[in-house]
Amino acid sequence: MSVLIAIPARYASTRYPGKPLVVLNGKDGAKTLIQRSWEAAMAVKGVDRVVVATDDDRIRSHAEGFGAEVVMTSSDARNGTERCAEVARHLPGYDVVVNLQGDAPLTPAWFVEDLMAGLLADAAADIATPVLRCDGRMLAGLLADRRAGRVGGTTAVFGAGMRGLYFSKEVIPFTAQTYGEDDPSPVFHHVGVYAYRPAALLAYPGWPIGPLEGLEGLEQLRFLENGRQVLCVEVAAQGRQFWELNNPSDVAIIEAMLAAVG
Repeated sequence: MSVLIAIPARYASTRYPGKPLVVLNGKDGAKTLIQRSWEAAMAVKGVDRVVVATDDDRIRSHAEGFGAEVVMTSSDARNGTERCAEVARHLPGYDVVVNLQGDAPLTPAWFVEDLMAGLLADAAADIATPVLRCDGRMLAGLLADRRAGRVGGTTAVFGAGMRGLYFSKEVIPFTAQTYGEDDPSPVFHHVGVYAYRPAALLAYPGWPIGPLEGLEGLEQLRFLENGRQVLCVEVAAQGRQFWELNNPSDVAIIEAMLAAVG
């Protein structure tokens, strides 16, 4: 199985302009978000090629400066999946294309490795994406963000065969129960990584944005709205904390986590 990882990165983020070039401090010094995301991708075993996909010359110049291969894409891409589809057209011949989004520098290598293994084992799935069971600490953080009017992360619900039923920026499913910091909850955090079969990925840009994708602003809902099989792969944190950089307030959270893992 040949695997290509594409890291979509755009400068003109609505919620956080210039996000890929934000500097994050850790035990290994000060590095930008896009460099840390690239290093996370490079640590994944069983991958044949890693590229940064962007339409911005500032990101291209910076990424090439730390050694990344860059594929320039058009400014017409409406989300990371469409940008990855453009990469797949430029670089054909891979069995799986992985979208490791450029705002998730804390993604452990085994998340992606488990994802690739799950897609390989399920021939009916068009796309696979990881889900992480929230402990009480993570759930409290998600709920606190929503109360403050921020989107702190995406949650996922799935049915038989781990088939995705829905993804939301709200915290679903609803639970009135409280959980200790280390206690498991019934809420699953959707981790922003995707593994696509090329046929489904290449078809994606031709599908119209449906009402659910339009409301939530979540690219993976386009697969569900077009009847495609989305496999949710449960991954284990193994003691690691995971958080995505969605808002400026997330910088301090991620830097604290980087300090913890080294």
